[in-house]
Amino acid sequence: MTSPALELESVTVDYPDGNGTITALDQASLTVDRGEFLALTGPSGSGKSTLLAVAATLVKPTAGRVLVAGREVQGLGRTEQAELRREKLGIIFQQPNLLPSLTAVEQLLVTQHVRGFGGKAARATAEDRARRLLAAVGLEGQEGKRPHQLSGGQRQRVNIARALMGEPSVLLVDEPTAALDEERSRAVVALLRDITHEYGTATVMVTHDVEFVELCDREARMRDGKLSEAALV
Repeated sequence: MTSPALELESVTVDYPDGNGTITALDQASLTVDRGEFLALTGPSGSGKSTLLAVAATLVKPTAGRVLVAGREVQGLGRTEQAELRREKLGIIFQQPNLLPSLTAVEQLLVTQHVRGFGGKAARATAEDRARRLLAAVGLEGQEGKRPHQLSGGQRQRVNIARALMGEPSVLLVDEPTAALDEERSRAVVALLRDITHEYGTATVMVTHDVEFVELCDREARMRDGKLSEAALV
């Protein structure tokens, strides 16, 4: 039986607060399978961003277990965790943060450069993959454009394609529609759904836009650091 791509088991995260502590996550448990698109909703300050940071191995939990692609994160050293992030995780932030001097295809190639090309043949393979990913997100013919030549929705599509360059098992998405109008927001969420199903990633999307939850496979709700049982949409 194939293990889930992402597992959080009774995860608690406490932060110091004066003489006491604040519990940002309170024994949160979550399982996301490959090819599943999950919406993580809840009011501001409920713990959504903390959960995403824990899943991204950027925040160490106070208690509980985190497994990415079957590997327990807590048992890994800092270098091994960084390697796990590069190889198994794709992260999409609110703002695309594209490099202004690079074209769309170069935005993807620079992330692959961090992993190491391994010669001209590997670079050619990476460039081919970058072009195919840009086409997959609806940017065929836009590969040579720089960020200022692209709309907000197109920049977010470059952001999504860039996160897919490393063939991640888990895709973590933080408010991808924050800077977009309703029409472009729906298009981006629909694209994330299609990408999740086509590429078989386990996708967790933090969102305040509950009207787009209907495009997801499941919804998990957070309140006061507690994660409710995921509800089928």
